Amino acid sequence: MKILYKTLLFTAVFMAGFLILNTMAQSKQKSGLSLSEKVQNLMDMNNKKALLRFNGQKFKEYVKNSPRNYSMIVMLTALAPSRQCQICRHAHDEFQIVAQSYRFSPVYSNKLFFAMVDFDEGSDVFQMLRLNTAPVFMHFPAKGKPKGADTMDIHRVGFAADAIGKFIAERTDIQIRIFRPPNYSGTVAMITLAALVGGFLYMRRNNLEFLYNKSIWGAIAVFFCFTMISGQMWNHIRGPPLVHKSQNGGVAYIHGSSQGQLVVETYIVLGLNALIFFGMLLLTESGSQTDPRKGRIMSIVGLALLAIFFSFLLSVFRSKAQGYPYSFLFK
Repeated sequence: MKILYKTLLFTAVFMAGFLILNTMAQSKQKSGLSLSEKVQNLMDMNNKKALLRFNGQKFKEYVKNSPRNYSMIVMLTALAPSRQCQICRHAHDEFQIVAQSYRFSPVYSNKLFFAMVDFDEGSDVFQMLRLNTAPVFMHFPAKGKPKGADTMDIHRVGFAADAIGKFIAERTDIQIRIFRPPNYSGTVAMITLAALVGGFLYMRRNNLEFLYNKSIWGAIAVFFCFTMISGQMWNHIRGPPLVHKSQNGGVAYIHGSSQGQLVVETYIVLGLNALIFFGMLLLTESGSQTDPRKGRIMSIVGLALLAIFFSFLLSVFRSKAQGYPYSFLFK
């Protein structure tokens, strides 16, 4: 009887110990990494790459799960060509510039990290956040859950590096000075143009009468005016994106705010102004034609160009200046 009692007691103690150890193991597995381990791992990864690339598991571990005393700026995107996201690559490049600027800035610390999640590597993250579009920029604060203001409104402000930096400053009070990598394409273009012009003048050095041609200088002056009023200098200073995503998930070629513009938009405005100018030129020249029929055709074509493309230009202005009441042929 004693042997049976000891056997039962030993079995009970063994089972209780096993259950306690198993519960502790499950609790440790469920809790995952400690805060210090998370921060150390993030710092180690950040030393290799300024922009961390997460899959679904890493997103849950470092962004979703507690504890966390750091903020995360996460870009959710779809870079695979099969996803046909035309602006995701450009948005990724701008986000990379911000991450690099922060990584090598004096304000860099372990309180803010940058990460991205690609749809093909973390589709469960998109489902978790109930997202069906890309790209999306979100701020995950150190405490609490993200609010509505923690999602960047790229339809209104775009996704240029400066706009992302301003969004981060509003959500985290961390001011990031954006440093863009040097772009020598403009310098190369100017040197090439100067070489071509110099070579042309050298070849025509015995006949430079064309330099006194008023039409050539007039065309150059008009082209310069078109370039300036279309916003090319603003593009050079601010570096806006080529296009961005519209509210219905398509591609927007016109910025919806009067405080910004897109690169494609400036070329559209340049083309509209050029066609308006051409219409005015036809109207002006139609009165000096000796052939009445030719003058009539020129005046009709010029008037049509002026009316149609001025209406388009006014429509573009109305789409940017919300509340502007006037329109002509098109709204």
